Amino acid sequence: MANIIDTPPRLLSRISEADLTGYKRIAILTEGLSTHQYAKTAMSLLRYRRQDVVAVLDASQDGKSAGDLFGIGDSVPVVASLDDVGADAVFVGTASAGGKLPEAYRKHILSALERGIDVVSGLHDFLSNDPEFLAVADAKGARLIDVRRNSENVTSTGQPFRSGCLRIHTVGQDCSLGKMVTSLEVQIELVRRGLDAKFVATGQTGIMVDGDGVPVDCVVSDFVNGAVEALVRRNEDHDILLIEGQGSISHPSFSGVTMGLLHGCAPDGLIYCYEVGRKHVKGLEGVPLVSHRRLIDAYEDIASLRYPSRVIGIAMNSRFVSEAEAEQERERIAAEFGLPVCDVYRHGASLLADAVLALKQELAK
Repeated sequence: MANIIDTPPRLLSRISEADLTGYKRIAILTEGLSTHQYAKTAMSLLRYRRQDVVAVLDASQDGKSAGDLFGIGDSVPVVASLDDVGADAVFVGTASAGGKLPEAYRKHILSALERGIDVVSGLHDFLSNDPEFLAVADAKGARLIDVRRNSENVTSTGQPFRSGCLRIHTVGQDCSLGKMVTSLEVQIELVRRGLDAKFVATGQTGIMVDGDGVPVDCVVSDFVNGAVEALVRRNEDHDILLIEGQGSISHPSFSGVTMGLLHGCAPDGLIYCYEVGRKHVKGLEGVPLVSHRRLIDAYEDIASLRYPSRVIGIAMNSRFVSEAEAEQERERIAAEFGLPVCDVYRHGASLLADAVLALKQELAK
């Protein structure tokens, strides 16, 4: 669980005390950034907590619906203010450049706090460090919940996990291509089949969806492995864990987070994720992506330094190609690697769920 440091009563000592899943009338703040590029958190909340979302806050898109903006969320209204919304929380729904708070968000956050409404944020720019927000929260009894704020301070023990707990970890060719979604969709499919499977969140969006987790990209580097190990250990009573991946082992900016997460969770199996047609590292113009073959070999080698592991399936994100092109790509990659391949949106997660169960049966022998 993610700790919040040095917290007076208006803040939470642990994310779990906030009970993020207890909010049932969420307004998602996306002011001026209601696009697929920035609003990944908003889109995930609309997809996985649709029943808890009452509105999207974006004055520049007032009168539209979430379906109009994102293609999901159906008729959830986009509104200019909290007037008549009846929200019990405002969730910041975007990831802005550098994790900074956009200036246009201040009026909405202050408006929520003035109404005594809690504000939940996954930005690196902590709301609880802002004197103006703190003063209003104090006066009105509202809470500021910074999902990324933590005090994780333990190193990994390297001790084995419960033998009956199968750990499946999503890894990727790059960042922002579907590792969280793949983990969630496979978990949902396994639960649909009656199995005891649990999604384990390691990023701010996953934590907002699930209500628990560790924001690994904001943990001191010495403690990433230990924080993830402890998170897995708190959930190892489940039969199957789907552990959300972050970044890429080859990413010039984020490889450290990926490595710590990989060794901290010591996965039995890996699901490799990539986006069809992507050629360069996201956010680093001109930096080419490493090939699938080289990365799959690297993930298996590096993971196995801690615990025997291998890639059991491939999740492709085919959002920018046609259905026919996606099918051709799926056939090509499946033939090249001899692994089940699917886009969990287009094809569902059954093939990957089958691969998880096949690994579980193999390891049980």
